[in-house]
Amino acid sequence: MHHYWFGDVENAVCHPAGGEPAALDERLDHLTIGMRQFIPLNWEDAITCGIVRNRQEYLTVLRQLCMQRAERMMRASLQEKDQEIIQMVRLLSELDTTTNSLLERVTDWYSLTDLGITKGRGFRHEKELIARLKKHPDPGLRACIESIETLLTVRTTISRQIAVQAEALFPNCSALVGGLVVARLVSRAGGLRELARMPGATIQVLGAEAALFSHLRGGTPPPKHGIIFQHKRVHSAAKRVRGRVARVLASQLAIAARLDAGRGEVVPAFLEKAQTKINRAGEDRALD
Repeated sequence: MHHYWFGDVENAVCHPAGGEPAALDERLDHLTIGMRQFIPLNWEDAITCGIVRNRQEYLTVLRQLCMQRAERMMRASLQEKDQEIIQMVRLLSELDTTTNSLLERVTDWYSLTDLGITKGRGFRHEKELIARLKKHPDPGLRACIESIETLLTVRTTISRQIAVQAEALFPNCSALVGGLVVARLVSRAGGLRELARMPGATIQVLGAEAALFSHLRGGTPPPKHGIIFQHKRVHSAAKRVRGRVARVLASQLAIAARLDAGRGEVVPAFLEKAQTKINRAGEDRALD
C-alpha cells in the first residue's frame, strides 16, 4: 500500500483520506516513508479516490493544502519562545544604526561652529560628546540631541531585557558568553534550534559572512571570529591566541546550544569542563 496526501493506494484501488484541507494537513504530519519505498504519485489517482474531478480541482485542493500547512507552520514558528528575543535583537540593531547616524549628523552640524568637535574626536564616551553638543545655542540641534538621548535610554532598557530573557531561555549558552551575545547569535542563526544544528566552526564566524565570502572569492585572510568577538573572553585575549580562544569557545557554544534546545536547564558538569577548556585556550603559551 502506498500512502499519499489524498489517500492510500493499493492494487489500483484508492481509499480516500478526506477532502478538507485541515484534515489532509493533519494527515501529512503522520506520513513517513523512505525514498526507497516512495513511488511518485499520479494525480489521476486523486480522481480515483473521489477527492477531485479533474486536474484543475486537483491543483486547487493541493494549493489550499499547501497554504493551510504553511500558515500553521508559521503560527507554530512564531510561538517559539526565542522569536521574541530575535525581534528584540533586530530592533536593538536598528536603534544602534539610527542613533549612530543621528549623532554623526548632529556632530557635523555642531562642527560648523566648533571644528574641535569634528567626528567626536577627543571624547572617551558618547555621553561626553552629547553633553558638549547640548551646549549649542541652536534649539533645533538641542532637540535632536534630546531625541538621541531618549533612544539611548530605550536601547539600554531593551539590552537589559534581552539579557534577562536570554539567560532564562539559553542558560548554558548565557553562562559561557552572556545573555546579549548569545541572543545575537540566536538571532543571526534564525532560532535556537537552528543554532543547535550548527557546528562550532560555523558559530565561530557567525556574523562575519562578508569577510568569509571575501576569503572564499578573493583569497583574503579568513575571519577568525564573528559575533563572539563581542565577548570579553575573545576581544580581551592576546592577539596571538585570540583565534584559538574563539575556536574553543565556539565549539563549547555548539554543545551548549544543543543542551539548551534539548534540556532547557543548566548543566553544571558541562559548564565546568567548558570553562576549563576555554581558560586553557586563553593561556599565552606556544601555539600547538
